[in-house]
Amino acid sequence: MTGTLNKAEHGAKLLEGAPVANQIKTEVAKAVRELLKIHGIQPCLAAIRVGDDPASEIYVRNKTRACSEVGIRSELHALSASTTAVELLDLISSLNKRNDVDGILVQLPLPRDIESAEIIEAVDPAKDVDGFHPLNIGKLAMGKPTLVPCTPAGILELLDYYDLPIRGSNACVVGRSQIVGRPVAQLLLQRDATVTVCHSQTRDLPSITRQADILVAAIGRAGAIGGNHIKPEAIVIDVGVNRVDDEVTARTLFGVDLQQRLQTIQKRGYTTVGDVNPVEANLVAGWRTPVPGGVGLLTVAMLMKNTLKAARLRRAI
Repeated sequence: MTGTLNKAEHGAKLLEGAPVANQIKTEVAKAVRELLKIHGIQPCLAAIRVGDDPASEIYVRNKTRACSEVGIRSELHALSASTTAVELLDLISSLNKRNDVDGILVQLPLPRDIESAEIIEAVDPAKDVDGFHPLNIGKLAMGKPTLVPCTPAGILELLDYYDLPIRGSNACVVGRSQIVGRPVAQLLLQRDATVTVCHSQTRDLPSITRQADILVAAIGRAGAIGGNHIKPEAIVIDVGVNRVDDEVTARTLFGVDLQQRLQTIQKRGYTTVGDVNPVEANLVAGWRTPVPGGVGLLTVAMLMKNTLKAARLRRAI
């Protein structure tokens, strides 16, 4: 489906995430109703949160709210910060064994004394709706059907929704994390893009990123990708979510919405920006995702889609 593109300041078109996420959730809700009606099965997502990190609480709340919107049953396991790795592993083991649980989500980050890799590997790969298990990562690398990490999968959905070309394009991914950078590179490669992956040790980064028709920024540094990194008329996908808490920095990042952003900083203490400098990107890019309102909305929608997918795959439906 081709989406409607709104103009950002100076001409870059905004690839807004809301219509894409809404379409995905509408499709999931319809499929969930059919699954319940025909097979008597309601998919279930079990979310685990360890500790009282405010951001984690918000993320998990958003995910369980999305479950109720699409008809997926959810259960929250809120554990104290003093929970040990053994106790967490025992909970995951019990959820792995339950046939009524289709997806298991362990909200990251975990407390420092719990090794995330050990916890991720303990989740049944068939219930790994985050797509982080080594088995699922391996299947993705081999191009086999699997549960794909939500943010990378959402990026592909976004490009398809707005009917933006992938095949034959030069794509550059800045960032090599297992959560976004590497899996989105794999997905773009499988869609016949020519993919370059850059990172903190890349020499002369702008000379490489300026060759990209599709530029994915996933490095976790506020406004690090500027106009000199972007090829004219390129598609810029901003995965970053960073806090800006000073007015001086805000003035270098925001344009027509500067006053609103400054008011947000004064009221809340910070405003949110991605890894791309939006003012500079608007002068060069053809399309870009906003922050907030872009890729982040797709992550939760794709989690719903993965939970439905897991429910079907586990039962061969």
